[in-house]
Amino acid sequence: MRYRLLLLAALAAFAIDQISKYLVVHVMRVAEGDIDVLPPLLVFKYGENRGINFGLFQGNSDAARWVLIGVSVAISVAVLIWLMRSAPSKLMLFCGGLLIGGALGNVVDRVLYGFVLDFLNMSCCGINNPFVFNLADVFIFAGAIGLVLFDSKKPS
Repeated sequence: MRYRLLLLAALAAFAIDQISKYLVVHVMRVAEGDIDVLPPLLVFKYGENRGINFGLFQGNSDAARWVLIGVSVAISVAVLIWLMRSAPSKLMLFCGGLLIGGALGNVVDRVLYGFVLDFLNMSCCGINNPFVFNLADVFIFAGAIGLVLFDSKKPS
């Protein structure tokens, strides 16, 4: 199967995201208090993201929730169609899978909870970062950057 790498990357990103959220939020109970992992570089802090990646464009309405679910699914489908209609490299398939898996991980959160569970906070060098994010956000960001960088048809 030509798109096996895309499917495996999507499944791995989705599973890693969902398992990490379950462990940190439900088992480690980060909502009860911050967990210093490598402070200040890495701290687990509980967050409920009703916006997009990295807590941007927060909205509390149920309509915004469903719009964001629709946008995430539409982007995932668009990336899948784009990759199926082109001749993607293995790196592009992998990156597309990361993006799709991460997006669908956040979709599941929005459906189940009404928001995306976030728990990662990173600060450094005297800069206190107030934002929290999750591994799905990392996969989405890395996948999108990778699709741009490894696009075999981009002009030189």
